[in-house]
This record gives sequence, C-alpha cells and structure tokens, in this order.
Amino acid sequence: MKPNTQQLSDLTIQVRRDILRMVHAVNSGHPGGSLGCTEFLVTLYQNIMDRKEGFDMNGIGEDLFFLSNGHISPVFYSVLARSGYFPISELATFRLLDSRLQGHPTTHEGLPGVRIASGSLGQGLSVALGAAQAKKLNGDNHLIYTLHGDGELQEGQNWEAIMYASAKKVDNLIATVDVNGKQIDGTTDEVLAMGSLRAKFEAFDWDVLEIKEGNNIDAIIAGLTDAKSRTGKGKPVCILLYTEMGNGVDFMMHTHAWHGKAPNNEQLENALAQNYSKDQVDY
Repeated sequence: MKPNTQQLSDLTIQVRRDILRMVHAVNSGHPGGSLGCTEFLVTLYQNIMDRKEGFDMNGIGEDLFFLSNGHISPVFYSVLARSGYFPISELATFRLLDSRLQGHPTTHEGLPGVRIASGSLGQGLSVALGAAQAKKLNGDNHLIYTLHGDGELQEGQNWEAIMYASAKKVDNLIATVDVNGKQIDGTTDEVLAMGSLRAKFEAFDWDVLEIKEGNNIDAIIAGLTDAKSRTGKGKPVCILLYTEMGNGVDFMMHTHAWHGKAPNNEQLENALAQNYSKDQVDY
C-alpha cells in the first residue's frame, strides 16, 4: 500500500535530517535546493512512480527518474536510500574519498538508483528524452520523470531539448522545474531574468501545469496525478513546482545564502530541532 500523507510527512522530516547531517559532516554540499525539493522527491518515489524492486540500468517495465540539477544530491541520495536502493548507513560516506555518494551523482561508482551523471547542468532533459523514446520503441508504456532547477534553464541545451520533445511528440515525459527563484549568486531575476516560464514552455508546445504549493504533499500528489493524466496525448508535460529554498529550516528560507553552504555545529542543532520526529531513525 502507498504511504498516507502523514507517513510521507514523517519521511520528509527524516530526509531533511539526513540532508542537514550529510552536508554538516563534510562542511560541503548544497542544502538549500535539497530541502526545497524534499517533499517532491519523497512523494514521487514513495507515492507516484511505478518502481520495481532492486535496480537495473535498463529500467524496463518501470517508471524512471532523472535528476538534472545534480548538485541537490543530498536529497536524492537520502530518498534513494530511504526507498531501499542502497543501505541507509552509506549516507555517512557523503562526499568522502572513494565514496559512491559524491557531491554530484555519477554512474561509474555503480550506485543503485543513479542513471546519469549530473553535475554539468542543462543536460538531464536530453538524456531523459532518449530514455522516453526508447520506451516507446520497446512498447513500454511507463513514464519518464525529470527534475530541473529554474536557474538551470538559463543554459541553452535545455531549450534545444524542449523544442525536440514537442516536435517529436514525446508524450511519456513529465519534466518538473523547481521554481524557487534563487540560485548561487542571487535571485534568478537578478542573475538572468527568464520572464514567464509557463509562456515559454507553452510557446514550445508543451502541456504546462503549476503546483503553487510545492512544499505541500497533498498539492504535490494532486499535481503529479494531474500530470500523469495528461501523458499520452501528443505533448510532453511540464510541471512548474513553486518551492521555498531551504524549506523546513527557518534561517535557511527566503534567501539564496544556503544554496551551497553547510551549517556549523550550532546551526545544525537548531535545524535538527526544527525537524524532530519521535519516529526518526538517523543513520
């Protein structure tokens, strides 16, 4: 049975604790965007995607996910571990030498759940399109999901892929953009304003929907369910997911400062106290 909203919320708290502890332990990593996308990735893996037990790179007969903005690896690794892809204890090796959990996900370490290397931004959608078309050629009716940062869309290869997806009617694809309005150097408007993302995707002939409460689990379930209902109708689907960077930790929210900065000891204690659950089981 799928977990209910309370169970998803409890797991979200656990994943936030993982993120904070992983980044703090090595004084390195990207907590802001990871925390902002926690509810989304927890819900996607635990409630929405049709996944098989175990892991094989071909992914035949199941939904696939590709993380394009790979610097939010802490949330990705935590959700993968908490979803059974590899031992939770391995989270303690984040960013260490010879670890499979490097700062940006890679494939040569053979970490279950990771299908592409994603540190160089702007490439995830191109890879996902290949996987989506392969599923069509194989008669596999499962879906491809992707996640992208809004700042990442400032890179040009995305728009080649966006154009290709609609031109080739890749309608088994749901691409989600984390619209938090922030990137490492400031707000997206300050760095390179992109105008209306909805208008841009619609101009490229995508089917676009918005999840205004991107840190609300019920809203995410509703939005992803709506997105699934729109697949198979000749157009790729885009979700604009409005999130708060650093969500769940008050001093990390409403600022871009924690895009790539680790908390110190005192800040970690504060953040963990804000994310306490009687059922938590830290690694």
